[in-house]
Amino acid sequence: MGDAQTGHEHTLTALLPALAGASLIYGAGMIESGVTFDCAQLVMDAEIARMVKRTVMGIPVSDEDLAVDDIVGVGSFGDFLSLDATLKHMRDHAQPELIDRRVREDWTSAGSTDLYTRARTKARAILQEHRPTPLSDEVAAQITRIIGEAESELAAQKERRAT
Repeated sequence: MGDAQTGHEHTLTALLPALAGASLIYGAGMIESGVTFDCAQLVMDAEIARMVKRTVMGIPVSDEDLAVDDIVGVGSFGDFLSLDATLKHMRDHAQPELIDRRVREDWTSAGSTDLYTRARTKARAILQEHRPTPLSDEVAAQITRIIGEAESELAAQKERRAT
């Protein structure tokens, strides 16, 4: 299904509410107004959610973050890549796993895969390789108790309706 909403639709659907203060991003993996679930879309949406979360954190503004002293020291045409501060702060920015920021030549030589194809490959790998940590006996017992209580309540409601 190569026609999943792979970009701006899901990004804006998540970003605008997050910027307005929402703390929940809804609909990850859903396409066709929630009628269909797509594992590759879920993987893309997870990356979008990470980027939205990073955006909502804001941009720190201090002399260190702005590297004022480094800018003055290096000047307009100097080399910032060799500075310790550059290495330190470059990891503060979004590090996408799926969004490909390579130049076209490198992207083409690596197979020219689109975002959806990369997301589908990752989703399949997750489904094949992921082994969830089993629930503890205590948690499993608590879930069983909650389900039992819910089933008893449902049975009681049905009985009240029948009379």
